[in-house]
Amino acid sequence: MCQPNAPSIQRKIAFITGASRGIGRGIALEFAKAGYDLILNCHKSKNLLEDFITNLRKTYHIQCYSMIGDISNPVKVKEMCSMAFAEFGTPDILINNTGIAYFGLLHEMVTEDWQQTLNTNLSSAFYCSREVIPSMLKKHRGRIINISSVWGNSGASYEVAYSASKGGVNTFTKALAKELAPSNIQVNAISCGVIDTEMNEQLSPDERQALVEEIPACRFGTPKEVGELALLLASAPDYLTGQIITMDGGLL
Repeated sequence: MCQPNAPSIQRKIAFITGASRGIGRGIALEFAKAGYDLILNCHKSKNLLEDFITNLRKTYHIQCYSMIGDISNPVKVKEMCSMAFAEFGTPDILINNTGIAYFGLLHEMVTEDWQQTLNTNLSSAFYCSREVIPSMLKKHRGRIINISSVWGNSGASYEVAYSASKGGVNTFTKALAKELAPSNIQVNAISCGVIDTEMNEQLSPDERQALVEEIPACRFGTPKEVGELALLLASAPDYLTGQIITMDGGLL
């Protein structure tokens, strides 16, 4: 749904997927503080996202476009992006954040859950990047930031599908960075450790404490900290590209 006011010509536009809660919300907040106009996506939390957007407009005096739809569906992504970019403007920054977790033994996982995990965590980055790259090529500038996980580096028992999808995000990042570097478009990823979001709420108090004891920083990370790092990457030197930057409190 497009909002009535177009973004300011002077401001840059950041497109953030999975922005209604968790890491995506934390990233959106930091970019709003920095004066970016925002295209914010979510799939099922329309009211939560629109309340968040109302607060961002009021507090930081930015323009926002709410993009409601399934980012793992390529047809839907093309439709949503075409409308958003025509009415609101093309993004200078794309942050592929959408992600879901699956906890369970691999041999008990059904095909539909495997496919949904890959589509949401990995394929969505392809679908969204494919839509923003043409305008970035025309401008000869742009930033793509992918939100990954330390389990994409090392793998995690009981989270095979999630680990595989995030490992794919890492190599997707490195390969796309090489492809786009001649066009002055930088592609990097943030490999998150344990971040205090709803994704981890299913852990019991004992499980949470056991995880904390494994982390040298003695705590979970916060969505705000991921947002701060994403904002730094958005203005980092152009020569920084193709990097998987680990943010895990020293866990790995």
